Parts: sequence; structure tokens; C-alpha cells
Amino acid sequence: MLFTYKAITNTNEKKEGSVEALSRDTAITALQRRGLIVISIEESGKPKNFLEIRLFDNVPMKDIVIMSRQISTLFEASVSALKAFSLLAGNTQNHKLSGILNNICEDIQAGTSINAAMAKHPDVFSEFYTNMVKAGEESGKMTQTFTYLADYLERQYQLTSKTKNALIYPAFVIGVFFLVMILMFTFIVPKLTAMIKDSGQAIPPFTKVIMGISDLFVSYGIFMLIFFAIGVFLLYRFMTTEKGKYYMDNLKISVPVVKNIYQKLYLSRMADNMDTMLSSGIPIVRSIELTAAVVGNRVYAEILKNTTEMVKSGSSLSEAFAKHEEIPAIMTQMIRVGEETGSLGNILKTLGHFYNREVQDAVDTMVGLIEPIMIVGLGLGVGILLSAILMPIYNIAGGM
Repeated sequence: MLFTYKAITNTNEKKEGSVEALSRDTAITALQRRGLIVISIEESGKPKNFLEIRLFDNVPMKDIVIMSRQISTLFEASVSALKAFSLLAGNTQNHKLSGILNNICEDIQAGTSINAAMAKHPDVFSEFYTNMVKAGEESGKMTQTFTYLADYLERQYQLTSKTKNALIYPAFVIGVFFLVMILMFTFIVPKLTAMIKDSGQAIPPFTKVIMGISDLFVSYGIFMLIFFAIGVFLLYRFMTTEKGKYYMDNLKISVPVVKNIYQKLYLSRMADNMDTMLSSGIPIVRSIELTAAVVGNRVYAEILKNTTEMVKSGSSLSEAFAKHEEIPAIMTQMIRVGEETGSLGNILKTLGHFYNREVQDAVDTMVGLIEPIMIVGLGLGVGILLSAILMPIYNIAGGM
């Protein structure tokens, strides 16, 4: 829960802010630990609308990237962990993140390690993130660790955002197109077909098809809308199940056109993730396990889990990957070279950069082709519809 407070320091300096805690008493105790005398404290009201939920209850990946970069800079400047997190808590604009950072400060002050303090907030700091921090604490390389994390998260954020944005645009245009077609079949085409029928002239076969579709929308449109809504609801329910999520993840890497982008996106994430963890001294088995948890696709997560078991049994990473057709042969061969030469980390870094560029090139190519293809497709759809209706009307006008 988030609490807003007013307090004063021992020097009578007024302080206002917010703190996240499990209860009111816990919040007061946390503030008193900071040397504050609490004047008033109230639980923040629930957000009133969706916009507020997005702004204040979520912690965007961009904020985590910025925070990681700032921590790295502060550690490099020899600022203590407690002071670093305290400074960030007071300067971040995201209320939830500010509260979490305050909680981390309290835990650190109480003697908890940084990774253990972060692990209490799994909705913000993933297991991958906290394990990276743990490795940094054990090796004494906290500055480098947070730099690795910031670089890694920034690459993943940019790549994922670019991919999503490339797919949102055509989906929106196609959705608008179908909406316009439905409105035309429901409201405009019936008026034009009434004029054609009243003329008494012979109706072309294709025009009859258009008229039949229009009659279907007019007569049964409400039922079609109800069935569509039920279908969407059932599909949503199915997609919230584990089987549905797996099916959707499998669809992403199977559907033509988009599968090329998604496959390379997940391969880039796998290679980049394992390279980042191996560079921080995390063992290979643990690196694969954590990669399975953050890869973002259940098909590849299952592959990585199987790979973990094979590596534990004595197989090499390349041998385990070779068992799965979803892993390209070039990736398996390069990993084998890395294992034989003792430069697996460098090979994974090279693969991560390679697939990163491949995804960006594929997205750029798709974006470049989407616009002309949609213009031609939408033009043909509208042209066929109008010609089927307007040609008979022109014949009527010509016969008058």
C-alpha cells in the first residue's frame, strides 16, 4: 500500500512524500527509522481511472533502465548504496518506484543485502535482475553489474518497442478498414442496392454477392455482433490459460511474415541474456535457467529448461541446442566454437548483436513494405466494392 505523509526532521525541517508499506504502522516505523517525526500519514486513494493506473501503479521498463544507469553512476562516484537508493527515491517521478526504493533503503539500513531487498519486489525486479545484483555483490563489481543491467535492459526495451510498434500500425489500419467496410455494408450499400432493384434492370452476379453480404449485415448484424463479442470473450479466456499462452507463443514463431521477426527477437534475447550473466560470473546452468524465465516465449522457455537438464547431465550447450529445430544451425555451430576455444561469452555477445541487427533490419524492411502493400490492398478492396455497386447505377443513369 502507498501512504502519503507529512513529517519534520530533528532540525524542524518539513518533509512530505510517499512511502510504500504493508500497513500504516509499518509505514510509520519506516519513517521513524529515517529520523523523521510523523505529523500525519494517510493511505493514498485508489487511482480513479485507467490513465492514473498506468502512470502511478506501473513501473515502465524505461524507468528501470534509467534507475540502473543512475545507480551505476553513483556507485562509480563512490556513493554508498544506502545514499544512492535514497537519492533515487527522492528524485524519481514514478510513485510506485519511489516507494519501492524507499523500502530498499530501509532494508539496506537494517542490514539486508541489495539483491535480497530487491527480491522482495518481483513485480519490478525480475529474478534475472536480482541474480545479476547478487553476482555483483559477491564479486565486488556493483558498478559494472548495474552498467551491464542498464545496457541489457535498454537493448531489450528498444528492440521490443520497435517490434511492437511495427506491428501495431498495420493492425490499426486493417482494423479501421474492416470497420469502414462493415459500416458501408450496413448503411450505405443497402440504399444503393434499393435503387438498383427499383430500376428493374438485370443485376450482375458479382453485384448480387455484394448485395447478399449487405443483406446479411442488415438482417443479422446484431446477432453477428453478439457472436463476435462472445467469441472474443472466449478467446480471451482461453489466452489467459497456460495452454492458450503456449499456443499464442507458438503462433508467434509459426505465422509467416512475423515469425522471422519473433524468432530472431527471442534468439537475440537468449544470447544477450546469457552473455550478460556469464560476464558477471553466474554459472552456465544458472544462466540458462534464468534465461528461460525471462525469454518471453514459452516455446523457447521449454527449450531452455530441457537444455538445463541436458547440461546438468553432462552435455554441452551446443549439443543441447542442436536437439531443437527452433535453434538455427549457425547459432549452434558458433556456440560449439565458443565452447571449444573457451570464448563462449564473446560468441554469445556476437550472436546477440547479430540477431539484434537482424530483427531491426527485418522490422525496417517490413515497415517499408507495409505501407505500399496496404495501400494496394485497401484500394483493391474499396475498388471492387464500389465497382460492383456503382457500375449498375451508371448503367441506370445511361439508360435514362
